[in-house]
Amino acid sequence: MPLFGSPPDFDLSLSRTLAHNWWVIAARGVLGLVIGLIAFLFPGPTLLSLVGLFALYLIIDGGFAIAAAVRVGRGDKRFGLLIFEGIVGIIAGVIAAAMPGLTVLVFVGLLAAWAIVSGVLEVRAAYKLAEDHGRWWLAVGGVLSLIFGIVLIAAPVFGALVVSWWVGAYATLFGASMLVLAYKLRAREHGEIAAR
Repeated sequence: MPLFGSPPDFDLSLSRTLAHNWWVIAARGVLGLVIGLIAFLFPGPTLLSLVGLFALYLIIDGGFAIAAAVRVGRGDKRFGLLIFEGIVGIIAGVIAAAMPGLTVLVFVGLLAAWAIVSGVLEVRAAYKLAEDHGRWWLAVGGVLSLIFGIVLIAAPVFGALVVSWWVGAYATLFGASMLVLAYKLRAREHGEIAAR
């Protein structure tokens, strides 16, 4: 029995267009790994540095999500969720950058909200992606985002160091899942090109 319930009615054009633009997913993965490594290698930054670092990540990742939607969507409404995810990321990043004096609690709340919205949208997109195009890796990224958001809501009062570790762990795992997804999409794209 499939993880998402009844056998999925996946969207073949979504799967093909994501496979054709696998490099955008790879860029999101690399960005996540870089942010994760920075958070782990320099775990003692002040809260302002952490807020600024993650604000930059949210804005760039949001831009990649919107670019992917525009590039593959060509006006197709099916890619609206990806655009919405990108807009939410950019708004959260701008708010965090514009208010660098945020307390740990407010920053963690903002981070949790972004992670949950992003996770829900990624899991929903995974449902529409063909299994041989890396559906499970997109779902893993979405589930990681959801878990990250829920953990932050469950225990919001962390020190800056602990938040830095959580950001590092999440960004590293999410980045790795996006790179595996990109690899799967690239393999499908090259397989389809060879079959033509």
